[in-house]
Amino acid sequence: MSEFHGVFPYLVSPVDADGTVRTNVLAKLCDDLIGAGVHGLTPLGSTGEFAYLNAAQRTAVVQTTIEAAQGRVPVIAGVASTSTADAVAQAKAYQKCGADGILAILEAYFPLADAQVESYFRAIADAVDIPVVIYTNPQFQRSDLTLDVIARLAEHPRIGYIKDASTNTGRLLSIMNRCGDALHVFSASAHIPAAVMLIGGRGWMAGPACIIPRQSVALYELSKAGRWNEALALQRRLWRINEAFARFNLAACIKAGLSIQGYDVGEPIPPQAPLTAEARKVVEAALRELT
Repeated sequence: MSEFHGVFPYLVSPVDADGTVRTNVLAKLCDDLIGAGVHGLTPLGSTGEFAYLNAAQRTAVVQTTIEAAQGRVPVIAGVASTSTADAVAQAKAYQKCGADGILAILEAYFPLADAQVESYFRAIADAVDIPVVIYTNPQFQRSDLTLDVIARLAEHPRIGYIKDASTNTGRLLSIMNRCGDALHVFSASAHIPAAVMLIGGRGWMAGPACIIPRQSVALYELSKAGRWNEALALQRRLWRINEAFARFNLAACIKAGLSIQGYDVGEPIPPQAPLTAEARKVVEAALRELT
Protein backbone atom coordinates (compact mmCIF):
# COMPACT_ATOMS: atom_id res chain seq x y z
CA MET A 1 0.00 0.00 0.00
CA SER A 2 1.21 3.51 -0.82
CA GLU A 3 2.32 5.54 2.18
CA PHE A 4 0.38 8.78 2.60
CA HIS A 5 1.59 11.35 5.10
CA GLY A 6 1.78 15.07 5.67
CA VAL A 7 -0.38 17.95 4.51
CA PHE A 8 -3.15 17.27 1.99
CA PRO A 9 -5.11 20.44 1.16
CA TYR A 10 -8.81 19.90 0.51
CA LEU A 11 -9.02 21.68 -2.83
CA VAL A 12 -11.79 24.08 -3.73
CA SER A 13 -13.80 23.48 -6.88
CA PRO A 14 -13.72 26.67 -8.98
CA VAL A 15 -16.98 26.70 -10.97
CA ASP A 16 -18.46 29.41 -13.22
CA ALA A 17 -22.06 30.56 -12.84
CA ASP A 18 -22.94 28.40 -15.85
CA GLY A 19 -21.45 25.32 -14.18
CA THR A 20 -18.17 25.17 -16.10
CA VAL A 21 -15.20 24.10 -13.99
CA ARG A 22 -12.39 26.65 -14.18
CA THR A 23 -9.76 24.04 -14.90
CA ASN A 24 -7.00 26.59 -15.52
CA VAL A 25 -7.54 28.16 -12.09
CA LEU A 26 -7.60 24.76 -10.38
CA ALA A 27 -4.48 23.62 -12.23
CA LYS A 28 -2.55 26.75 -11.18
CA LEU A 29 -3.66 26.29 -7.57
CA CYS A 30 -2.49 22.66 -7.61
CA ASP A 31 0.87 23.63 -9.10
CA ASP A 32 1.39 26.40 -6.55
CA LEU A 33 0.45 24.14 -3.64
CA ILE A 34 2.92 21.52 -4.80
CA GLY A 35 5.53 24.27 -5.12
CA ALA A 36 4.78 25.25 -1.53
CA GLY A 37 5.69 21.73 -0.41
CA VAL A 38 2.37 20.02 0.31
CA HIS A 39 2.54 16.24 0.42
CA GLY A 40 -0.60 15.47 -1.57
CA LEU A 41 -3.83 16.88 -2.99
CA THR A 42 -7.42 15.99 -2.19
CA PRO A 43 -10.06 17.05 -4.70
CA LEU A 44 -13.74 16.65 -3.74
CA GLY A 45 -13.32 16.85 0.00
CA SER A 46 -15.77 18.93 2.01
CA THR A 47 -14.14 22.19 0.91
CA GLY A 48 -14.49 20.94 -2.67
CA GLU A 49 -18.30 21.18 -2.42
CA PHE A 50 -18.76 17.62 -3.66
CA ALA A 51 -22.41 17.64 -2.61
CA TYR A 52 -23.15 20.51 -5.00
CA LEU A 53 -21.46 19.15 -8.13
CA ASN A 54 -22.81 16.89 -10.84
CA ALA A 55 -20.93 13.85 -12.14
CA ALA A 56 -19.30 15.68 -15.05
CA GLN A 57 -18.07 18.48 -12.79
CA ARG A 58 -16.65 16.05 -10.25
CA THR A 59 -14.80 14.15 -12.98
CA ALA A 60 -13.40 17.41 -14.38
CA VAL A 61 -12.12 18.42 -10.94
CA VAL A 62 -10.44 15.07 -10.34
CA GLN A 63 -8.97 14.84 -13.84
CA THR A 64 -7.60 18.39 -13.68
CA THR A 65 -5.98 17.72 -10.31
CA ILE A 66 -4.33 14.51 -11.51
CA GLU A 67 -3.02 16.17 -14.67
CA ALA A 68 -1.70 19.16 -12.72
CA ALA A 69 0.03 16.95 -10.14
CA GLN A 70 1.91 15.05 -12.88
CA GLY A 71 2.81 12.36 -10.37
CA ARG A 72 4.74 14.77 -8.15
CA VAL A 73 2.44 14.16 -5.17
CA PRO A 74 -0.35 11.63 -4.61
CA VAL A 75 -3.92 12.62 -5.45
CA ILE A 76 -6.62 11.20 -3.16
CA ALA A 77 -9.99 11.74 -4.85
CA GLY A 78 -13.17 12.14 -2.84
CA VAL A 79 -16.00 9.70 -3.48
CA ALA A 80 -19.41 10.43 -1.97
CA SER A 81 -22.93 9.21 -2.60
CA THR A 82 -26.12 8.09 -0.94
CA SER A 83 -25.94 5.01 -3.19
CA THR A 84 -23.37 2.25 -2.82
CA ALA A 85 -23.50 1.47 -6.55
CA ASP A 86 -22.84 5.11 -7.48
CA ALA A 87 -19.98 5.40 -4.99
CA VAL A 88 -18.39 2.25 -6.39
CA ALA A 89 -18.73 3.61 -9.93
CA GLN A 90 -17.08 6.89 -8.90
CA ALA A 91 -14.19 5.08 -7.22
CA LYS A 92 -13.55 2.91 -10.27
CA ALA A 93 -13.70 5.93 -12.57
CA TYR A 94 -11.25 7.97 -10.49
CA GLN A 95 -8.82 5.07 -10.28
CA LYS A 96 -9.01 4.83 -14.07
CA CYS A 97 -8.28 8.57 -14.28
CA GLY A 98 -5.08 7.96 -12.33
CA ALA A 99 -5.99 8.76 -8.73
CA ASP A 100 -3.51 7.38 -6.19
CA GLY A 101 -6.13 6.88 -3.50
CA ILE A 102 -9.81 7.29 -2.67
CA LEU A 103 -11.32 9.35 0.15
CA ALA A 104 -14.56 7.50 0.89
CA ILE A 105 -17.39 9.67 2.21
CA LEU A 106 -20.85 8.41 3.13
CA GLU A 107 -23.87 10.56 2.36
CA ALA A 108 -27.13 9.38 3.88
CA TYR A 109 -30.71 10.63 3.76
CA PHE A 110 -32.25 7.95 5.94
CA PRO A 111 -30.39 6.69 9.03
CA LEU A 112 -28.32 3.56 8.49
CA ALA A 113 -27.41 0.78 10.88
CA ASP A 114 -23.75 -0.07 11.49
CA ALA A 115 -23.89 -3.02 9.11
CA GLN A 116 -25.03 -0.82 6.22
CA VAL A 117 -22.43 1.84 6.97
CA GLU A 118 -19.72 -0.82 7.01
CA SER A 119 -20.96 -2.41 3.78
CA TYR A 120 -20.81 0.95 1.96
CA PHE A 121 -17.13 1.53 2.76
CA ARG A 122 -16.24 -2.11 2.23
CA ALA A 123 -17.83 -2.08 -1.24
CA ILE A 124 -15.72 0.91 -2.27
CA ALA A 125 -12.52 -0.72 -1.02
CA ASP A 126 -13.42 -3.99 -2.75
CA ALA A 127 -13.90 -2.18 -6.06
CA VAL A 128 -10.46 -0.57 -6.40
CA ASP A 129 -6.79 -1.52 -6.27
CA ILE A 130 -5.59 1.69 -4.63
CA PRO A 131 -5.57 2.73 -0.94
CA VAL A 132 -8.81 3.97 0.61
CA VAL A 133 -9.07 6.64 3.28
CA ILE A 134 -12.33 6.36 5.20
CA TYR A 135 -13.85 9.65 6.26
CA THR A 136 -15.90 10.38 9.33
CA ASN A 137 -17.56 13.69 10.24
CA PRO A 138 -20.24 13.47 12.96
CA GLN A 139 -21.14 17.14 12.42
CA PHE A 140 -22.39 16.63 8.88
CA GLN A 141 -23.07 12.95 8.38
CA ARG A 142 -26.46 11.41 9.00
CA SER A 143 -24.84 8.06 9.80
CA ASP A 144 -21.38 8.06 11.33
CA LEU A 145 -18.76 5.34 11.77
CA THR A 146 -18.60 3.86 15.25
CA LEU A 147 -15.33 2.64 16.76
CA ASP A 148 -16.42 -0.96 16.20
CA VAL A 149 -17.08 -0.36 12.50
CA ILE A 150 -13.79 1.50 12.11
CA ALA A 151 -11.90 -1.37 13.72
CA ARG A 152 -13.51 -3.91 11.40
CA LEU A 153 -12.86 -1.80 8.31
CA ALA A 154 -9.20 -1.43 9.34
CA GLU A 155 -8.82 -5.15 8.67
CA HIS A 156 -9.52 -4.60 4.95
CA PRO A 157 -6.28 -4.79 2.93
CA ARG A 158 -6.94 -1.51 1.13
CA ILE A 159 -8.30 0.54 4.03
CA GLY A 160 -5.20 1.89 5.72
CA TYR A 161 -6.21 5.42 6.67
CA ILE A 162 -8.96 7.41 8.32
CA LYS A 163 -9.61 11.13 8.13
CA ASP A 164 -11.60 12.05 11.21
CA ALA A 165 -13.29 15.46 11.22
CA SER A 166 -14.85 15.27 14.65
CA THR A 167 -13.70 17.86 17.15
CA ASN A 168 -12.88 15.04 19.57
CA THR A 169 -9.15 14.39 19.72
CA GLY A 170 -9.76 11.72 22.34
CA ARG A 171 -11.69 9.80 19.68
CA LEU A 172 -8.55 9.84 17.52
CA LEU A 173 -6.54 8.29 20.35
CA SER A 174 -9.25 5.66 20.79
CA ILE A 175 -9.00 4.82 17.07
CA MET A 176 -5.22 4.57 17.31
CA ASN A 177 -5.44 2.33 20.39
CA ARG A 178 -8.04 0.08 18.77
CA CYS A 179 -6.46 -0.22 15.33
CA GLY A 180 -2.72 0.22 15.90
CA ASP A 181 -0.64 0.25 12.73
CA ALA A 182 -3.55 -1.11 10.67
CA LEU A 183 -5.08 2.36 10.36
CA HIS A 184 -3.20 5.67 10.13
CA VAL A 185 -5.03 8.78 11.31
CA PHE A 186 -5.29 12.08 9.46
CA SER A 187 -6.82 14.94 11.37
CA ALA A 188 -8.94 17.84 10.14
CA SER A 189 -8.98 21.55 10.78
CA ALA A 190 -11.48 20.72 13.54
CA HIS A 191 -8.56 19.33 15.55
CA ILE A 192 -5.32 20.98 16.57
CA PRO A 193 -2.95 19.37 14.03
CA ALA A 194 0.16 19.65 16.21
CA ALA A 195 -1.65 17.85 19.03
CA VAL A 196 -2.77 15.10 16.66
CA MET A 197 0.81 14.70 15.43
CA LEU A 198 1.97 14.47 19.05
CA ILE A 199 -0.29 11.47 19.76
CA GLY A 200 0.70 9.66 16.55
CA GLY A 201 -1.20 11.23 13.66
CA ARG A 202 0.03 10.81 10.09
CA GLY A 203 -0.83 14.37 9.01
CA TRP A 204 -3.94 16.34 8.15
CA MET A 205 -6.36 16.85 5.30
CA ALA A 206 -8.01 20.25 5.53
CA GLY A 207 -9.25 23.25 3.59
CA PRO A 208 -7.10 25.88 5.35
CA ALA A 209 -3.96 24.28 3.89
CA CYS A 210 -5.09 25.76 0.54
CA ILE A 211 -4.46 29.29 1.80
CA ILE A 212 -1.58 28.67 4.23
CA PRO A 213 0.32 25.81 2.54
CA ARG A 214 3.88 26.85 3.44
CA GLN A 215 3.00 27.45 7.06
CA SER A 216 1.12 24.13 7.22
CA VAL A 217 4.12 22.27 5.81
CA ALA A 218 6.42 24.04 8.29
CA LEU A 219 4.12 22.95 11.14
CA TYR A 220 4.19 19.36 9.92
CA GLU A 221 7.98 19.34 9.64
CA LEU A 222 8.45 20.80 13.13
CA SER A 223 6.06 18.20 14.54
CA LYS A 224 7.79 15.35 12.70
CA ALA A 225 11.13 16.54 14.08
CA GLY A 226 9.76 16.60 17.63
CA ARG A 227 10.46 20.34 17.94
CA TRP A 228 7.30 20.79 19.97
CA ASN A 229 7.93 24.23 21.44
CA GLU A 230 8.41 25.69 17.96
CA ALA A 231 5.54 23.65 16.55
CA LEU A 232 3.11 24.87 19.19
CA ALA A 233 4.23 28.48 18.78
CA LEU A 234 3.48 28.22 15.04
CA GLN A 235 0.24 26.36 15.72
CA ARG A 236 -0.98 29.22 17.90
CA ARG A 237 -0.34 31.68 15.07
CA LEU A 238 -2.14 29.50 12.52
CA TRP A 239 -5.16 28.77 14.70
CA ARG A 240 -6.99 31.97 13.72
CA ILE A 241 -7.37 30.55 10.21
CA ASN A 242 -8.87 27.37 11.65
CA GLU A 243 -11.20 29.43 13.82
CA ALA A 244 -12.48 31.32 10.77
CA PHE A 245 -12.86 28.07 8.86
CA ALA A 246 -14.98 26.61 11.66
CA ARG A 247 -17.02 29.79 12.03
CA PHE A 248 -18.03 30.32 8.41
CA ASN A 249 -19.16 28.18 5.47
CA LEU A 250 -16.23 25.94 4.53
CA ALA A 251 -16.03 26.64 0.80
CA ALA A 252 -16.95 30.30 1.19
CA CYS A 253 -14.13 30.85 3.68
CA ILE A 254 -11.39 29.17 1.63
CA LYS A 255 -12.62 30.59 -1.68
CA ALA A 256 -12.56 34.05 -0.12
CA GLY A 257 -9.04 33.45 1.16
CA LEU A 258 -7.86 32.28 -2.24
CA SER A 259 -9.57 35.25 -3.92
CA ILE A 260 -7.71 37.59 -1.56
CA GLN A 261 -4.51 35.87 -2.68
CA GLY A 262 -5.33 36.42 -6.36
CA TYR A 263 -6.96 33.13 -7.41
CA ASP A 264 -10.13 33.59 -9.46
CA VAL A 265 -11.94 30.66 -7.86
CA GLY A 266 -15.40 32.22 -7.99
CA GLU A 267 -18.18 32.03 -5.44
CA PRO A 268 -19.49 29.04 -3.49
CA ILE A 269 -22.02 27.01 -5.43
CA PRO A 270 -25.64 28.04 -4.68
CA PRO A 271 -27.60 27.77 -2.50
CA GLN A 272 -24.48 28.49 -0.47
CA ALA A 273 -23.62 32.17 -0.18
CA PRO A 274 -20.27 33.97 -0.33
CA LEU A 275 -18.86 35.49 2.82
CA THR A 276 -20.32 38.80 3.93
CA ALA A 277 -18.03 41.83 3.77
CA GLU A 278 -17.59 41.62 7.54
CA ALA A 279 -16.69 37.92 7.46
CA ARG A 280 -14.26 38.49 4.60
CA LYS A 281 -12.47 41.07 6.75
CA VAL A 282 -11.97 38.40 9.42
CA VAL A 283 -10.27 36.12 6.86
CA GLU A 284 -8.22 39.02 5.47
CA ALA A 285 -7.01 39.97 8.95
CA ALA A 286 -6.06 36.38 9.79
CA LEU A 287 -4.10 36.04 6.56
CA ARG A 288 -2.42 39.42 7.01
CA GLU A 289 -1.05 38.30 10.38
CA LEU A 290 0.65 35.33 8.74
CA THR A 291 2.44 37.17 5.92
